[in-house]
Order: sequence, then C-alpha cells, then structure tokens
Amino acid sequence: MSEPAPALGGARAEGYVTVAELPPQGMIAVRGDLSEEGESLAQALADATGGELPDVRGMVQTGRVALAWMSPDEVLILCAYADAPELAGALDAALSGAHALVANVSDARAVFELSGARVREVIAKLAPVDVAAFGPGEMRRTRLAQIPAAIWMPEEGRLRLMCFRSVARYAFDLLEKAADEGAEVGWP
Repeated sequence: MSEPAPALGGARAEGYVTVAELPPQGMIAVRGDLSEEGESLAQALADATGGELPDVRGMVQTGRVALAWMSPDEVLILCAYADAPELAGALDAALSGAHALVANVSDARAVFELSGARVREVIAKLAPVDVAAFGPGEMRRTRLAQIPAAIWMPEEGRLRLMCFRSVARYAFDLLEKAADEGAEVGWP
C-alpha cells in the first residue's frame, strides 16, 4: 500500500501571509436528511464522532474530529487520514437501511493553510465572501477565482482552504500571488 502524499508535495510560499499545503486530511462526506426528521442520521453521526450536527455554515470540533455543514443535506467529517476508512465503514453500517450516503473523499481534495494577521485580505482578493463577518467556527463553500472551494477559520489569523486535488496547483498559485505584497491579482 502506498503512502498518501499531498498533491503538490507540501508546497509553501512566504508572503505577508504564509501559504502552506497540508498533509492529506481524512474527509468523509455524509449526505442525507439533516432535519429534525433525520434523527437516525444525527444519532449515527453523534455515535461515530462524539460530535453534534453543526449549525448552517458552521463547524463543530470534538477532539480530533470536526463536522462541517456543507449544504442542507450534507455534512463533511474531517478526521485523521488513517482514521477515515474505519470511520466511514462504521457510519455506513450504522446507516444501513437509511436513505443516506457515506463516502470517503479523502483522496479527492487538497487542503491549504494560510497564516498571518492578514489572511482575510488574501481571501477577499479571490472569493466573494464577507470576510469581515467570517470567523472561527464557520465554514463557507465559495469560489476561489474560477474554482469551487471551501474555507474555514480554526482560529483568528489562521484559515484553511479546501479544493479539488485536480486544481490544487491553480489554487496554490492564486493564493501565493494574492499573499505577495507587490503582485496584482487578476488577468494578465
């Protein structure tokens, strides 16, 4: 079995904000009825992760596992890469017979971390997000220039961005350029 590797080999750029590709992250997409009628899904998630369902555009961290609201019928579980297959299997078994989907999507995405006092400014250059109102414990699905992305802020001064692995180079280059004090972001 091969070892998981980051899409860009751990790329890193230093500007007025540091942009760094993170090691592979365990990610499990769970789709189903997240409303009050979806008690079995909420209970299965709580039993498997120890966490509760996040509010709309929220993220709940419980120990080494986080649950992120992705849409009215989707939660993304973030965990250690090595834990994802077992956790996905346990959830799949717990939801057997329910109208739900559990998919280990760990290898489909790349994650970048931006750190520094001006992380909001970098994102404001690239995504239609009200970064002044965005804070820790929130998750946003948005566009980063031409690609879909999701962002969250674990703490002030640190932001994480997730995109499809196939566009990781494009995302990194955008972030690197946006974090360069003298560079202009836009079309050449």
